[in-house]
Amino acid sequence: MASSSQCIGAGPSSGEEVAAAVLNGDGTVLHWSQAAAELLGRTAAEVCGQPVTNLLADVPDRNCRARTGTAAVSAAGRALLRHHSGDTIEVAFQTLPLENRTEFLVLAAPLRWVADWEQGAALLRALLAQDRIGISIYDTDLRLVRSNITPELAGRPAALLDPRQGEAMAAPDDAEAADTALHRVLTTGVPVIGHEQRTRPPRIPGRQRYTSLSAVRLEGIHGRPTGVATLVTDTGGRYRSHQRHLDLLHQASAHIGRSLDVKRTAQDLVDVLVPALGDVAWVNVAEAVFDGDEPPKLVGAGDPHLRRTAIASAGPRLGALLQPGAAIPPYRDTPGLRRLQHGGAVIIDPARAVALVNSAEPIQRFVPEHAHSGMWAPLFARDLVLGTVTLWRTGESEPFEQDDADLLTEITSRAALSVDNARRYTREHRAAVALQQRLLPRTTTDTAAAETVGHYLPAAGGAEVSGDWFDAIPLPSLRAAFVVGDVVGRGLHATATMSSLRTAVYTLADLEMDPDELLTHLDDLVTHLATETDQTHQDAIGATCLYARYDPVSRRCTMASAGHPPPILIQPDGTARLLDLAPGPPLGVGGMPFETTTLELDPGSVLALYTDGLIEGADHDPVAGLRRLIDRLTAHSRQSGSLDVLGRAVLDDVADPSPRDDIALLLVHVRALAADATAVWEFPADPAVVTEARNAVTRQLGAWGLDEAVFTTELIVSELVTNAIRYAGGPVGLRLIRHDSLICEVTDPSNTQPRLRRARTTDEGGRGLFLVAQLAGRWGSRYGQSGKTIWAEQSLAADPAGAFADVK
Repeated sequence: MASSSQCIGAGPSSGEEVAAAVLNGDGTVLHWSQAAAELLGRTAAEVCGQPVTNLLADVPDRNCRARTGTAAVSAAGRALLRHHSGDTIEVAFQTLPLENRTEFLVLAAPLRWVADWEQGAALLRALLAQDRIGISIYDTDLRLVRSNITPELAGRPAALLDPRQGEAMAAPDDAEAADTALHRVLTTGVPVIGHEQRTRPPRIPGRQRYTSLSAVRLEGIHGRPTGVATLVTDTGGRYRSHQRHLDLLHQASAHIGRSLDVKRTAQDLVDVLVPALGDVAWVNVAEAVFDGDEPPKLVGAGDPHLRRTAIASAGPRLGALLQPGAAIPPYRDTPGLRRLQHGGAVIIDPARAVALVNSAEPIQRFVPEHAHSGMWAPLFARDLVLGTVTLWRTGESEPFEQDDADLLTEITSRAALSVDNARRYTREHRAAVALQQRLLPRTTTDTAAAETVGHYLPAAGGAEVSGDWFDAIPLPSLRAAFVVGDVVGRGLHATATMSSLRTAVYTLADLEMDPDELLTHLDDLVTHLATETDQTHQDAIGATCLYARYDPVSRRCTMASAGHPPPILIQPDGTARLLDLAPGPPLGVGGMPFETTTLELDPGSVLALYTDGLIEGADHDPVAGLRRLIDRLTAHSRQSGSLDVLGRAVLDDVADPSPRDDIALLLVHVRALAADATAVWEFPADPAVVTEARNAVTRQLGAWGLDEAVFTTELIVSELVTNAIRYAGGPVGLRLIRHDSLICEVTDPSNTQPRLRRARTTDEGGRGLFLVAQLAGRWGSRYGQSGKTIWAEQSLAADPAGAFADVK
């Protein structure tokens, strides 16, 4: 038979599908197989005795034809044959000399079949030659015929690699399931894809690994089953599959970073890792991170300035391991240390872990008991190494593999960003708190009007600092103003707004405005601040405020509210009640008046002024929170000996441990001057009464034992009464108040503002107020509903006894 293309070597191996013919030395067909008859549609009777060239559809290639008269004939190639129907069939053929050397056996098969066989053989050889996928071939009785799984690949003889062998399986059920799966594939032809099974590595007794089994049926050309081929791959997760890794990543994304607290974030990280990926895990964080600062950029050996921050274990005991808060020893200059500090997760063993730390402490401080495989990864974010994560497997668990290290790298990279976010929030939060606390007044004051103690508790739990504040402002004539407010919004913007409002309140209070008038001016200020703010933040400019003014002489307290919760009054007997106060609109609303409420307070009473953060607890029910506050104020006021103790006790009982809003609490213990600490006179608008006023003051100062203050006080009274009679008319009121200072007040019906000026040498008058300003420590004026009061204050050497009528 002649070739139409090239000579080839190996032919098909299945005689059932190969056409065969026997030729003599002249190329005459002597014998014709049934497969040949089916191939060309020609029977043996039609072909036998005819030259084989009659079957060719092309011109023979002389270089590759069969030769007669030679001792050995062997040729192979391709030929184009003519079918009985007239079609052509391209075949690959091979000629083999028979024993007598005068006849030749010719084998032929369609070229497309030969190509499939060659590719299949090449594929099988390639699969059997690699060591990452286990290939096994079984016959129709499911007997193992061929496999590439060697003892080096699986740790057991190839004869025992049959997936139906219970010895290879981790459980009898797995062996039975594998046997059933292979029988089903052989019977139905439906392949098995990714059947997970557990096997026991013989070199690691007591442990198991997961493998994936896929099986397909082998068939001949005519579709007859010839066996089963299986592919076994290690899923890469000796404890979990790829899906479990995805689940762990999802869990890490959902649970890490929920808090803006560094310690909470670190604890969330180890809780995700244990027991899902390891048995013991801990996180060490740079000390600077806890203060919101950037950690030092340590490269190589030295003190890393780390502290154990969080630790978790799958078991109940942690042994002698370093606990949270403990300092981490310095690093030794070991090989690969710099890669450990700035790379991804690496797999380590106990010896390497111990070699890393420069410490004389026992190994149990740094490596868990029975640990055999560990991973170490830096918390690296924004070019900063914020800390480290260490994970160990103990006991009979599988050692870590590279897939585990890659997974830990991805988890820690996400966690590092969360830790850095918490660090940056801590820095901003501390700055805002520090700024706000610097802007708040002293926490305690002690004046003639009252003793005050203020408490401020910043927001926690991830919230930003807001603009709560309190103030105790001393006023002339021994009076005092008490303020508590809450700015809308959070963060530094709210703190800045709070600072502006506090400054404004202090200035307006010094003008001795009535509470409703003061709040009206404050409302105008908030409206003005809103107009100066970016339009997108204008709705966030606003505040609530409560302003109270107390006079220890009259024991009258006048207050007004701008959308703020009313104060609570604790009476001297310890009972507490909510004051009935007409609330006005919050500051910034505008267009609505504020109303004042005046009440007389018993000496020893305590006012509690607070912000809504104190009554809006976890239940978000301010009414219930207000009841709790009143109850606790009543209970603790009967037990506490001081305002500070009372305030701390109330905060411990009422305030949320992690408040989502700032809390400000101002406790005011009011006092009252004794009746004989004041003297009051009223004179008509007659210049002759100036002498009478001086004489009255002299007698009163003598009765108080203040003879050394007579001369100065007479001059001040003489000038103020003279000015009142001359410029305002009568009646003229005169009042002396004795405390640690001596205060002289002159009241007239005029609303004209007194003006201090320096008289020229030729002027006959105009030196009255200038003289008063020189003699008094300070002076000023205030306006009432009708008229004004000019006051002058002189310091006394010592506090006179019996100035208070304070009873607690």
